[in-house]
Amino acid sequence: MKNIILLFCLVTYSFPQNTQLNLQSSKKYSGNESIKGWVMSEKLDGIRAYWNGKELLTRRGKRIYTPLWFIKNFPNFELDGELWTKRADFENIQNIVMDKKPSKDWREITYNIFEVPNEKGAFLQRLKKAKIWFKKNPNSQVKIIKQIKCKDAKELNLFLEKIISKKGEGVIIKDPKKDFHIGRSPHTLKVKKAFDMEGEVIGINISEKTGVLKSLVIKLKDGIIFNLGTGFTKEERIIPVKIGENVTFKYYGLTKNGIPKFASFLHIRKD
Repeated sequence: MKNIILLFCLVTYSFPQNTQLNLQSSKKYSGNESIKGWVMSEKLDGIRAYWNGKELLTRRGKRIYTPLWFIKNFPNFELDGELWTKRADFENIQNIVMDKKPSKDWREITYNIFEVPNEKGAFLQRLKKAKIWFKKNPNSQVKIIKQIKCKDAKELNLFLEKIISKKGEGVIIKDPKKDFHIGRSPHTLKVKKAFDMEGEVIGINISEKTGVLKSLVIKLKDGIIFNLGTGFTKEERIIPVKIGENVTFKYYGLTKNGIPKFASFLHIRKD
């Protein structure tokens, strides 16, 4: 009887605990869209964090182990934002945020809100709900991402160049008149010099001559498989990424066969 109970416990524990969240996402800006009157903001390169009213979760539904003081005064309604420190600091952010034992380094992290999911009304009206809440219930780690009205493509490009010159990632531009939506929409666009994508490592090619990493075999969500061979540091070539891990890489468009052009490794994704 004891063996049966033990087996039941093991089976129950083995079920997956994390599920991909159905969040709002952005399409790529082509330059042909009519964006007059839209709002633009810097796209922060941190860890996306969804507040479900009780705890922060990654976009894949993993629990983020925040210190209790970090989420003090958070509301009982949903929020969507980015856990961030500063530009060009992703690895440090990821190490702090994804640690199951929160460290004192969380003092470096801020929660930067860019959406109030499932709230009624236009975009700026939705953000206003978060602004009012945190004005009445302050938290020094919380920021509302500033939204700037955009006149035209020229102004957007100038803003993008300014962000890039400061080592920023890019810009998000959004139609402020639209209701909240889930998934990709032509009303929320990301603007970058180069794009980024994620893929799963399904193979590792080691150089017979040097004995270090030559390239990773990457599988994309659409099933496309290609070799990623640039962007690695010397240390990353000696101790390569493991099979089964997800990595982010930047690229400049796709070939006619759907393979990323000039792909270059950026970092491992743990969220």
